[in-house]
Amino acid sequence: MSEPQTLVQAALNRLSARLGSGLADAAAGLAVLAQDAPERLRQEWDLFKEEVELEAQRLEHGDQEVPAAESSMASSSPAADPQTQIDQLRAQVTRLARRLEEPA
Repeated sequence: MSEPQTLVQAALNRLSARLGSGLADAAAGLAVLAQDAPERLRQEWDLFKEEVELEAQRLEHGDQEVPAAESSMASSSPAADPQTQIDQLRAQVTRLARRLEEPA
């Protein structure tokens, strides 16, 4: 092969190698996601149900605070896993943001 053909072949070889490793990484990532999906879906469903219950309470009581529900969210048990705590904090931030966006 002449030098330009060798460079083109080398470039194609390297591109295919990189794409191959990228596909392998993507496949591994998908496998991890598929493995974690049921637990993540359960957590999201539980969080959604909790948000719906809090929103229903808020609607029933008008714009009044719902101290019992809010305080139970803020004081989660120390044994709760970190992802659950993060999800609860996200839900609380969402509720506070909605409350700020409501007309006075």
